[in-house]
Amino acid sequence: MTTVFKSTEEMLASTGLDLGTTDWVVIDQARIDLFAEATGDHQWIHVDPVRAADGPFGCTVAHGYLTLSLANLFLPQLMQVQNMQMGVNYGCDKVRFPAPVKVGSRVRGRGEVIKVEQIGVAVQQTVRVSVEIEGAERPGCVVDTVSRYTFNPLSE
Repeated sequence: MTTVFKSTEEMLASTGLDLGTTDWVVIDQARIDLFAEATGDHQWIHVDPVRAADGPFGCTVAHGYLTLSLANLFLPQLMQVQNMQMGVNYGCDKVRFPAPVKVGSRVRGRGEVIKVEQIGVAVQQTVRVSVEIEGAERPGCVVDTVSRYTFNPLSE
């Protein structure tokens, strides 16, 4: 179930909120190859299944930054912000890649609001997104995303 924030007050009170999990997404070779093409990162561990079969992971693996980019896919599934004038990605406080995401893996996002603060007229919210790998002990990525929102004063 997606968490919905409708006001500044709701968002400011959300520190510590568990946002739950998203749907599963399969990381197939086509997605990995498209990411390689978009970024120019054609390292064999990502794009050469034959060579990667004899490599350290036994198959191709998703780029770390591909795994990180899934936060953008998962955040709208975890939460929605209504009545806002504007929302922007402000950055990331911390990014880690604890485990490789092997081709064919299913991943999902898990979210938790870890910090919220008023910054002028905006609300800055930090959400920790963990990219969980089905059947794995450690996630493929953990990122603290930072977003800023301004709400429509007429709707509050």
